[in-house]
Amino acid sequence: MADRQITVVGECVADAFVEREGARPGELALRVLPGGGPANTAVALARLGTPTRFVGRISADPFGTLFRTHLTGSGVDLADTVAAAEASTLAVAALDGDGRAEYSFHAEGTADWQWTDEELAPARQDGSVCLHTGSLALVRDPGGRRIEDLLAAARPHTTVSVDPNVRPLLVAPDTYRRRLDRWCELADLLRLSEDDLHVLLPGTAPEDACDRWHAAGARLVVVTLAERGALASLDGERVRVPAPATQVVDTVGAGDAFTAGLLHSLAAQGHLGGRLDSLTSADLERACAFAARVAARTVAVPGANPPWAGDL
Repeated sequence: MADRQITVVGECVADAFVEREGARPGELALRVLPGGGPANTAVALARLGTPTRFVGRISADPFGTLFRTHLTGSGVDLADTVAAAEASTLAVAALDGDGRAEYSFHAEGTADWQWTDEELAPARQDGSVCLHTGSLALVRDPGGRRIEDLLAAARPHTTVSVDPNVRPLLVAPDTYRRRLDRWCELADLLRLSEDDLHVLLPGTAPEDACDRWHAAGARLVVVTLAERGALASLDGERVRVPAPATQVVDTVGAGDAFTAGLLHSLAAQGHLGGRLDSLTSADLERACAFAARVAARTVAVPGANPPWAGDL
């Protein structure tokens, strides 16, 4: 077992982007790319060189074939991925003038949320230094509660990382608010975007939000701030890093890429595997700066297409 392996649990989503050019009258042209926050993070981790295992429920439909090809082609281990009978989740995305995606989801009864405890059992103690999850798989039932149970069972053996990746059009914000304290109890690392913060705690400054989530149990809280970089708070000690100057094509997958860069750097520095007890502010700043570079390379190309290590 690789001593820096990270396990990612969660969904794959088919991101269907509206093509504004090329459609004939009376048609809607879509370009489908593999996505889903956890799957994006797994791909980015593997491309950076971190041994990565993805535990997901992947359909046998054409979208599922796309997901498997994308993940394995990026070097992700799918040995514990479930072959699901249900259909894949589909998100239709339209980009605004700033490259931000507005989604509509087709997710009822799809493969990603139908977890059983038996399907998740291989991820409980697989030798990984970190277990990362979040997004819709953690909040949608019946699977979300079972993933919470997985985090509780795995926590004595590994660092736990959570990215809520709030989707208010699909899940009511109050549902996230009710469950976030429990996620903070289970997580060593909580990574959110500024957009997530605005939904969860409207009008709250990032620093105050970090303190609130520290009090709930998360030692390390990182809030990504788009073109303003990122704020990281380790037990209340703040670190800020700028965002590299970048020509933005779209922002799809930027937060997932940041999370992957952060986890990759923390693993390479030897800080994963426990409660982040050896992490210093200098090491955290180094990790966040690297993560910002990974995210910058991702927003410079269409879709969730994170860089390979050699690209950096």
